Amino acid sequence: MAHADADADADADAGNKIIKIQSKRRHVILNFDDSIEKSENALDIDLSTWQESIRFGCNWKQFKQLENYLTDQLPESKNLGTVCMGSGDYHHITQLLLLRQPQDQPIHLIVCDNHPDNMRYPFGIHCGSWVYWASRLAHIARIDVIGISSTDISFKHAWENHWSPLIKGKVHYWSVKQSATWTRYIGAKSMWHGFDTANKLMTAFLAEISKSQFPIYLSIDKDVLSKQVVMTNWDQGHFLEGHLHNLIQACKGKLVGADITGDISVYHYQNNFKRFLSASDG
Repeated sequence: MAHADADADADADAGNKIIKIQSKRRHVILNFDDSIEKSENALDIDLSTWQESIRFGCNWKQFKQLENYLTDQLPESKNLGTVCMGSGDYHHITQLLLLRQPQDQPIHLIVCDNHPDNMRYPFGIHCGSWVYWASRLAHIARIDVIGISSTDISFKHAWENHWSPLIKGKVHYWSVKQSATWTRYIGAKSMWHGFDTANKLMTAFLAEISKSQFPIYLSIDKDVLSKQVVMTNWDQGHFLEGHLHNLIQACKGKLVGADITGDISVYHYQNNFKRFLSASDG
């Protein structure tokens, strides 16, 4: 219970800071799994019947069906505040939210995540592959995935990463205590930024985004945070709350959208194949 309370407090704190920046926008809860505390000021959209089909991953037909369902449920992008989506198993819903952004305005996508979410997934889109699909959107000018410390970017798993967005310079990895030296062998050495501490990473990254003139979409998975801060369903990184607060402050005046995932929830899949996929991915 203590972990759940800490998790909820971190969510509320980070969420409130983003909402203040977007004070004229409406906070939204995409309620797949009842993991998010209710809020009187939030639009709570019940998506419990979609949990089996969408959680962890889905095929493109299912993804499109959800997109169509949410068309009239969600406020227009200009009126949409922070979107909370529950478990990190739903991080691929960020792709759907990005599709709702105006297509004529280049966007800088910043993803706070312990994983690159740029992995290969042959069955559609899932929580670990959506960054690749986001990189294919013409209005996404650049993607920085910051706070990675998982072995997903290690040499052993290099082949599982999509290389094309790295080679094209569209996706940058920012890691803490995790090496991705293999990027040099595919001509993408400058797309990996490795650091010994989260403090050093954030200092360098804040200097980097201060040069950016693009509007920012900020996507936070709480598994980027240390277990000293919150507990999630996934292996976790090294960020502290202060790192996220500093980042949010640096985005002030530039945010066009934001979402938060990483809440704890437990679900038993009815589909055996999906149960196997989820279990094999930890």
